[in-house]
Amino acid sequence: MKSFSFPPVSSKDSKILILGTMPGTKSLELNQYYGHNQNNFWKFMFTILGEEFSQDYETRKKLLLKNNIALWDVLQFCDRVGSLDSAIKNEIANDFENFLKSHPQIEYIFFNGQKAAAFFKKYVHLEKDYKKMTLPSTSPANASKAFKNKLEEWNIIQTLL
Repeated sequence: MKSFSFPPVSSKDSKILILGTMPGTKSLELNQYYGHNQNNFWKFMFTILGEEFSQDYETRKKLLLKNNIALWDVLQFCDRVGSLDSAIKNEIANDFENFLKSHPQIEYIFFNGQKAAAFFKKYVHLEKDYKKMTLPSTSPANASKAFKNKLEEWNIIQTLL
């Protein structure tokens, strides 16, 4: 199945960029980043940013923008059956050179999981040296760490605001 990523959620004031790999099946169906209700991304963001959790997608996006956080995916396109990153084939990266030029305030790039970091390293070569960090995947497929332990690692974002 051919999959295309969503446009970024960002503003000119974004200082932090969080990158996933590619939207999964449920996210594509809902046309929402991290749309699968078992994915912990939004639970982490609301907890880290000290806000009451919301299921409303517009509220979720506004939370990120209010805190100068941009959200996007490393890949623009791929072939994939299902939602597992290990099934990705024929991938093409998003245009980070132009995106980052139009978002000069971004200093930090966080990867939601090892695969996002690996694809970024493989395809994206930037002149500017950004502070980068790979965080544990928020996907329900990543069961190697407990929610609490993953949240502790994701909490680094709160320290940068």
